[in-house]
Amino acid sequence: MIELRNLSKRYRTNGVTHVVARDISFTFPPKEKVALLGANGAGKSTMLRLIAGTTAPDSGRIRRKGSVSWPVGFAGSFHGDLTGAQNVRFVARIYGVDSDEMVRFAAEVSGLGPQFNLPVRTYSSGQRSRLAFAMSMAIRFDTYLIDEITAVGDGAFRARSEALLRDRLSESGAIFVTHSLEQAERLCQSGVVLQAGRFFYYAKVARAVEHYQHLMQGRLPPWMA
Repeated sequence: MIELRNLSKRYRTNGVTHVVARDISFTFPPKEKVALLGANGAGKSTMLRLIAGTTAPDSGRIRRKGSVSWPVGFAGSFHGDLTGAQNVRFVARIYGVDSDEMVRFAAEVSGLGPQFNLPVRTYSSGQRSRLAFAMSMAIRFDTYLIDEITAVGDGAFRARSEALLRDRLSESGAIFVTHSLEQAERLCQSGVVLQAGRFFYYAKVARAVEHYQHLMQGRLPPWMA
């Protein structure tokens, strides 16, 4: 379970203030797969980092019950001078899992071949994303935080990654940021639209998708007009 209590967050870029959360109080239903939708710049990825604990709120609290993943596919924390395998071992030790098993799993799922044993600084962005996804799936969490992960790689990799993700989500909840509405409806049960720093929750994901579609057309959904 993840609970937001009076959560507020804003940041400034180029003199412009962006509001991500405006005194949000909300509890994500346990083990539910929730799509997090919103316009570009609404702060969806920042919201995931807030929930993960890698970004601090300006005010308010986040309560987490059970294990919560880092944002799945996040490739920004690799040590560039270490190989893919060495990075995996480092994470395995932090989370107290079998490092040999995690390395084996990550090598197979990422499909990096010989590149897996080369420094991560030599990787392309796609290769980093594939390694990050494999690392995320190697550890079972109660709640996965997912940010557009199945968009990386070729068609075969995307199919394999979604199948693996479905397997993990059969026993876990997720907060899923995606711009693919078809993917949101396929993988999620409910949805939240992040708009102007506020949460609009819908128990049926199709309703959240409808809200998002109206938002993209510059209109309010009929029930909010």
